[in-house]
Amino acid sequence: MRYGTARAAGLILGFAADTIFGDPRRGHPVALFGSVAQALESAWYRDGRGRGIGYTAVLVGGVTVAGAVVEAAVRPGGRRSGTGGLGTIAVTAAATWTALGGTSLARTGRSMADRLDSGDMSGARAVLPALCGRDPEVLDADGLARAALESIAENTSDATVAPLVWGAIAGVPGILGYRAANTLDAMVGYRSARYREFGWAAARTDDAVNLLPARVSGLLTAVLAPVIGGRPADALRAWHRDARSHPSPNAGVAEATMAGALGVTLGGRTEYGHGVEMRPELGTGPAPVVADLRRAVYLSEAVQAGAAGLAAAVAFGRGIRRR
Repeated sequence: MRYGTARAAGLILGFAADTIFGDPRRGHPVALFGSVAQALESAWYRDGRGRGIGYTAVLVGGVTVAGAVVEAAVRPGGRRSGTGGLGTIAVTAAATWTALGGTSLARTGRSMADRLDSGDMSGARAVLPALCGRDPEVLDADGLARAALESIAENTSDATVAPLVWGAIAGVPGILGYRAANTLDAMVGYRSARYREFGWAAARTDDAVNLLPARVSGLLTAVLAPVIGGRPADALRAWHRDARSHPSPNAGVAEATMAGALGVTLGGRTEYGHGVEMRPELGTGPAPVVADLRRAVYLSEAVQAGAAGLAAAVAFGRGIRRR
C-alpha cells in the first residue's frame, strides 16, 4: 500500500472515530500532555521570553520528534521506500483521533443552546468554560450565545481543520506537534501579567501553525455557507473587510467568515478572567441569538467533514506525486 493511501485512510478513520466517540473519556493524551506542561512550567517558569522560548521548544519539539519516531517505526522499508501499511493507518488514525475535538465542540455548543432555550442560565454559565475562557457570570443569554458562537467558529479551525491540514502535510508528527502547540497556547498564551512574556513564544508558535489552516477553514465556511441558508459572497466579504481588525491573524478569519455566513455581527466587549478586551465588530447584521448558535454548530460540522475529505485527498495526492 502506498504511503499516501495509508495516510489518507488513517486521517479518515481518525475523523470517523472522533465523530462516533468524541474525545476519549479517560486517559486523554492531550490531558496528559497538559499535566506534563504544567509540571515543567512550575519548575521552569521565570518572567521572560527566553524561558518561554525554551519551554515551548522542549514541549512542542519533543512531541513532534516522538511522532516522527513512531511513524518511522511502523513504516515498512523505512522513509525512503515510499510504502505504507496497516501500521501507518493505525498510528495516523490514533494521532488524528487524539488531536481532534470537533465532535465534543459541537456537542457542547448544542448543550449551551439547549440550556439557553430552556432558560437554564446557571446551566448555560456552567457550560461556557468548556468552550472559552470568558467570565460567564457577567454574561446574559445573548452574551452567552455570542461567546459560544465565537468559540465554535474559532475552534472549528483549531480543533478539527488544523490537525487534519497538518496531518495531510506532515503525518503523525504534524498532527501531534500541532496539538502540542495549540494546547500550550491555551495554557500560557495569554496577555496576562504572568504570561505576557513567558507565553509569548507559545502564542506566536500557535499563530504560525494556524496561518494556513485558518484560511482553509475560512474558505470551507464560505463554500458551505448555503447549508445554513447563508451566502458564500457574504462570508468572503466579511473576511476581506473585517478579519484584519481582529487581534488574532487567524481567529479573525474564522470568526469573520462565520459571521458573514450567518448574517450576524460578532465582537464587542469581551470579558476574560485576566481582564476586558474590546473586540472589533465582525460581519453585518443583528447580534446572534440561540438559533444562530445552532446554525453555527451545523455549519461547523459541515466544515469539519469537508476538511476531512480535503485532507485525505491532499495526502493521497502527495503520495501519488512521490511515486
